[in-house]
Amino acid sequence: MGQWAMANSSETAITPAPRSNENRSTTPGSAGFKAYISSEWAERAETLPPAREQAPFASARRDRLSAMHPGQRLIVPAGRLKQRSNDTDYAFRAHSAFAHLTGWGSDTEPGAVLVLEPTATGHDATIYFRERAGRDSDEFYANPEIGEFWIGPRPSIAQVAGDLGVQVRGIADLALVLNTIDTETVVLREADPDFTTQVDEGRLRFAAEKVLTTDASDSPFSLEVNGDHAADEQFARGLSELRLVKDAYEIAQMRLAVAATGRGFEDVIRDLPRSSTHHRGERLVEGVFNTRARTDGNAVGYDTIAASGPHACILHWTRNDGAVVPGDLILIDAGVEVDSYYTADITRTLPVDGTFTAVQRRVYDAVREAADAAFAVAVPGAVFRDVHAAAMAVIARHTAAWGMLPVTAEEALLPDNGHHRRYMVHGTSHHLGLDVHDCAQARREMYMDGVIEPGMVFTIEPGLYFQPDDLTVPAEYRGIGVRIEDDILITVDGPENLSAGIPRTSEAVEAWIAALTA
Repeated sequence: MGQWAMANSSETAITPAPRSNENRSTTPGSAGFKAYISSEWAERAETLPPAREQAPFASARRDRLSAMHPGQRLIVPAGRLKQRSNDTDYAFRAHSAFAHLTGWGSDTEPGAVLVLEPTATGHDATIYFRERAGRDSDEFYANPEIGEFWIGPRPSIAQVAGDLGVQVRGIADLALVLNTIDTETVVLREADPDFTTQVDEGRLRFAAEKVLTTDASDSPFSLEVNGDHAADEQFARGLSELRLVKDAYEIAQMRLAVAATGRGFEDVIRDLPRSSTHHRGERLVEGVFNTRARTDGNAVGYDTIAASGPHACILHWTRNDGAVVPGDLILIDAGVEVDSYYTADITRTLPVDGTFTAVQRRVYDAVREAADAAFAVAVPGAVFRDVHAAAMAVIARHTAAWGMLPVTAEEALLPDNGHHRRYMVHGTSHHLGLDVHDCAQARREMYMDGVIEPGMVFTIEPGLYFQPDDLTVPAEYRGIGVRIEDDILITVDGPENLSAGIPRTSEAVEAWIAALTA
């Protein structure tokens, strides 16, 4: 009886009831309607797809994860829909770790969960998801969150299994996993907080039973409600570090994302004559780029920054409600996320009227010089933080030469100083992949202090930002913000700039704009 009660209580957490709209619902509920709507449907063709291209790569990633956690059950949820307002949700995006380990991308079903069950030789992987309901179920027409009348057809268990090349079971069977949770089980906590609570309860229950049957010293898991979750934290860290080096499929996807992003920048330039006449021209720039992201990919990888004039000095300007004024620069930081969830992250700073002024060109060329210096040291065997140091040496030299620093460039670069960082407070590089700031939970010794290896993909993005009210800056520089950001692949032969085809020198940028707006 205990197991049956557990399964029933878990069912609510695994398949939560849809939000109620009784005050406005007009869905029929009569017996006649239910009988009629469930009848006279054509046979549904069950076409089983071959395994998708990324399936063997995802399998290899799971094998690597398995070797890191012998004998432990590993749980990685995809996550669930997140409410935007009342009964509307944000567009669903599965957790990046789930996508990495399954190969399921923009077509992931919300609420899916990957479980790696330990065996004598490794782990057996199973994906649990809420399979489609039959036409004889009221879910078919009455559930606006998952019903086919509302969101369209959903795949069957057999289709998902064939597509991903992995064992798949219905979501109801996940209750059996929750029934057997032990204190060695680890879960990616952040992916699905509600499901994580169920795992925590299962671990506490298991630990309590150990205490009751033996003594507290036998329990390896805290009995406190807010107990230690170090094992889960280590698991999340390992999942992050697993993505530091990209495989061949991931690199190919990054190339696709960069190419689509380049087309998006071209669209924006072609539209500059229109956007520069609108009082919210930045939003037109954002909209044009987002259109490309939706046509050539899944979405944007992050909120597009379309920062014109002094807005370019605000590092994460995403309000995008300003004018695009001829004579100003516009900083566009944008990336297309393709259907596999891999994203580009590229920044170009453009003269709105097509030509840099003398001071704008001076700042732009200094930033490009910093980027080139960083690129030159981004070689296999170097330490990741040295990329930033190379860019900073150039930034310090130029800001000192322009009379902005109270010390020499050499003095500014000393560890206890950093005066030049007033004009560039962010870092020069971050890893890139499924997340725009990929591998963010990796240990510092694997990330900032880590050694650069072939297969790594990261950005190089120095900038200079002279706030309009900064009295340390000569007047002619104030209100100018410039960033140049490229996506870099490390190969055995050295760094490759994946976004080199998107013009980046001041002369090439001017020619680019002239050609596209002629």
